[in-house]
Amino acid sequence: MAKAKLLSTLLASGIALLASTGASAETLKIGTEGAYPPFNYYTPDGQLAGFDIEIGKALCANMKIDCEFVAQDWDGIIPALLAGKYDVILASMFITDERKKQVSFSAPYQASAMTFVVDKNSGIKDVSPSALKGMIIGAQSSTTQAEYLLAQYPDSEIRLYPTQDAVNLDLASGRIDAQAGDIMPMTDWINSDDGSCCQKAGTLITDRAYVGDGVGMALRKEDEELLKRLNQALANIIADGTYKKINDEYFSINLLTLQ
Repeated sequence: MAKAKLLSTLLASGIALLASTGASAETLKIGTEGAYPPFNYYTPDGQLAGFDIEIGKALCANMKIDCEFVAQDWDGIIPALLAGKYDVILASMFITDERKKQVSFSAPYQASAMTFVVDKNSGIKDVSPSALKGMIIGAQSSTTQAEYLLAQYPDSEIRLYPTQDAVNLDLASGRIDAQAGDIMPMTDWINSDDGSCCQKAGTLITDRAYVGDGVGMALRKEDEELLKRLNQALANIIADGTYKKINDEYFSINLLTLQ
């Protein structure tokens, strides 16, 4: 009787373990920032929303798995991936050689470029390092635009912020002279009421050393099978029109080509 009870207990434990493992295998944890509109942000009722979130949901639907989104401050977004907090980063991250040392990237799901933004009444048109000498330029910390400014503008004061919204606020308030940011968030912001003070300046920054090979999803290097599945799902949602539908909800140009 005791043996039968033990066997029953072990079987029950095994079934529970299999069920737990199965559920885990069919839920993709996606890390995102939640502070980078219109790509990822919180709605007034506390829900994550934005282009990245919708793309993530579409990828999971195509793979027939569940999604769980995890918000993470940008400064720690790669360390948290490597620590196993989530399975993939989907947060409009540039694919750069420096980041490739730590993580693997999916095929690009956006093209990449950066731009300067200045106050419309500033008179700033030339944004070369010599023209902005002595001026204060803002950027979000731990980003490629921050790296670009620190390397290319040694004679300017580079002021770094924890979020893109904080950079925008200081430019609109006149506390900095210019900022550098990703082309699409900057375009979205200057077309909003909050950013109506400002405009793009100079030509697009497309130096591969900084903007890399586009925007991709980041994964741990050992997760090769997941990378294959995500790349296939991305190709599928581009081919069947799902990507374009999501793109057109947020932007008037195609993010894959920036045209």
